[in-house]
Amino acid sequence: MAEPMLSMARPITLAQPRRLEIGAGALSRLQDFVNGFSRVFVVAMAPTAPFVDRIGIKSSVHVHLDLPPEPDLPAVEAVLAEARQFRPDLVIGLGGGSVMDVAKLVAVLWDAEQSVPEVVGAGKINGRRTALVQVPTTSGTGSEAGTRALVTDPETLAKLAVESEHMLADIAILDPELTHSVPSAVTAATGVDALAHCVEAFTNIKAHPLIDGYARLGIELVGRYLPRAVADGTDTEARAGMMLASYYGGVCLGPVNTASGHALAYPLGTRLKLPHGLANAIIFPHVLAFNASFCTEKTGEILSLLNLGADTSAAGVLQSAHGFCKQLGVEMDLSRHGALPDALPAWASEAHAIRRLMDNNPRPMSVEDVLGIYRAAMG
Repeated sequence: MAEPMLSMARPITLAQPRRLEIGAGALSRLQDFVNGFSRVFVVAMAPTAPFVDRIGIKSSVHVHLDLPPEPDLPAVEAVLAEARQFRPDLVIGLGGGSVMDVAKLVAVLWDAEQSVPEVVGAGKINGRRTALVQVPTTSGTGSEAGTRALVTDPETLAKLAVESEHMLADIAILDPELTHSVPSAVTAATGVDALAHCVEAFTNIKAHPLIDGYARLGIELVGRYLPRAVADGTDTEARAGMMLASYYGGVCLGPVNTASGHALAYPLGTRLKLPHGLANAIIFPHVLAFNASFCTEKTGEILSLLNLGADTSAAGVLQSAHGFCKQLGVEMDLSRHGALPDALPAWASEAHAIRRLMDNNPRPMSVEDVLGIYRAAMG
């Protein structure tokens, strides 16, 4: 099938953090900014709590650590309640994607007359009076770069997406030293998540040449540095390369967003309780192969940037991309993660209903197509 025409004339908006600090030891460059504020609220998790001391906060500080891996509405409300008691003038997200997403919501809502359900969607947040700093400690979500936050609805287990430029960070810190202790399995899965952000934006029906540039850079960085970061967590150059790849993936999410790959991954997170990165890594090769015939040229570029050969047939793409993930140590069989065949049809219907992502896919995908991918991913 012919490649879709890219329109240079289609208007898009690219918003990025006001300031980006990147490189080994970059966290130390945050101190002067932070100490211009009197009350600092930090959203973190137990593994990232020791990094708080490295910032050198001299003002009043409150650290929230009790955050589940996939925060739901009650969990976010609990953090907001703490923030309302503390009344911060600066919020810092110090952790992975969920931590940074919650930090965004705290910064815009702790002193607002709006609740999380009221701002689900795009452009519904009234404003922000609290400064926001994002410090990722993994390389995957790219949340530090973007304007979206995801929260799980506890009743439906659906992901609720909040989008607003008011959630854009004042400063993002990309310090590869903060990722040295991330286990190899997490490094691999979150790295493929960063790759999926770039690839799904690159092959998206909303793709734009400006964003394609960031996507290419991100894909190339993953191909070059992810195997190294998995093999040696203290390889600072590889860790820095992956932090930049993750950031580029986050940039891609703003104007373009992901597509069916992430839609298929979400039920695996909410139903199987798989970490977001792992869910995306399992699905990634299957969706790339499914879409190959509808974006052959770009699929070829992706394979080339990842050094995976030149076979753009569906079977060839699946074999090479699946092999790439498996060689990183990712357990790619859904059956090994507790998935049961009888559950797959319901998951397929749930994924297919996530139209904000499915409608971005270059190749239309039916419920039966989704089910077929889930079954293929069972192993």
